[in-house]
Amino acid sequence: MSDALTPAALYATPNALAPDYARFDVANRLLLTGHSHQAWPDRGFDGQVQAWLDAARFVDEKWERAFEMAARVRRGYARLLDDTTGDIALGANTHELVVRFLSALPLRERPRLVTTSGEFHTLRRQLDRLAEEGLEVVKLEPEPVDSLAERLAAAVDHRTAAALVSSVLYQSARIVPGLGRLLEACRRVGAALLVDAYHHLNVVPFSVREMALEDAFVVGGGYKYCQLGEGNAFLRIPPGCTLRPVVTGWFSEFSALAGRAEPGRVVYGEGPDRFAGATYDPTSHYRAAEAFAFFEERRLDVPFLREVSQHQIRLLAERFDALDLDPRLIDRDRSVDLADVAGFLALRSPRAADLQALLRERGVLTDSRGDVLRLGPAPYLSDTQLEAAIEALGESVRAL
Repeated sequence: MSDALTPAALYATPNALAPDYARFDVANRLLLTGHSHQAWPDRGFDGQVQAWLDAARFVDEKWERAFEMAARVRRGYARLLDDTTGDIALGANTHELVVRFLSALPLRERPRLVTTSGEFHTLRRQLDRLAEEGLEVVKLEPEPVDSLAERLAAAVDHRTAAALVSSVLYQSARIVPGLGRLLEACRRVGAALLVDAYHHLNVVPFSVREMALEDAFVVGGGYKYCQLGEGNAFLRIPPGCTLRPVVTGWFSEFSALAGRAEPGRVVYGEGPDRFAGATYDPTSHYRAAEAFAFFEERRLDVPFLREVSQHQIRLLAERFDALDLDPRLIDRDRSVDLADVAGFLALRSPRAADLQALLRERGVLTDSRGDVLRLGPAPYLSDTQLEAAIEALGESVRAL
């Protein structure tokens, strides 16, 4: 077991965690893409190499070891969800899992889906396309966030198949409160609830139990704060789920019990296999299993990571405010308590894309969405690096 890190050791220069990310060279790069693509710990490289070695040694018999890695990934996600009751289905990305979920809904009898206009592209694009085919997709404005769950609950009726909402809004980093009350409304009318927790996990504590979401579906992945890289999405399935996805892969048959087959009726596997796909590249699970093990061995639990993240967000906000830049060019919403935001600082600018490009020229990697420039720190960055990034932002704004 490695010695426990302290938050101060991550704020210092050099950052005590940076050597564990040597292959990404985080000590010498200003990577503020933490809300989109965090660096991978070097342990992930070891897992990726092991996937190749196992394939070479065991050939087609590698799948037993691959499924062991998948089980470790499931346990990692269950731990982050504080979940002991549900099942975890895995997929290459959230879209394929959301499609399976949607295909299982009784959309003929309940042709109504309730969501927000602030969802990530996975939901936004797919729901928009379904609306073109005649489904009723009700979109509520995400602001004000404090009343969002209640407004969604009021929009759910007996024609609603599901409500779909993020627990952290990907454009603003605002944490959505009261989702347990939305689940109650869904339960009353027999609708399902799907919570997108992608921007929540491993940067803000998430508890299915404490948030009263035991009967909810939860989707997310490891590309962002979990540092697992691509190919590591999950769908948490509530206990007792009997949905039958129309989009279903043959891996679902692995755990189907002998003798269960009914003429003219497709049989589904047990637990997470109900939402299983088909043949996939297991390399991602090798990498993810090692990354989850790294977090445990370094004692990087979510309360610790939340403390570090909040320090970094506050530092970025304070240094940004000190620049005293023209608010017509760039500004932030100071009415929002930073304790109510997740893992990045959202800055509003009509020139957000231009600023992203100017920052890249100065060695600072960020991203932008519309008129929002997003600064996403990560635990391997020191305070000195964050201050240098804000200094570069000031230079970029003045260069416009």
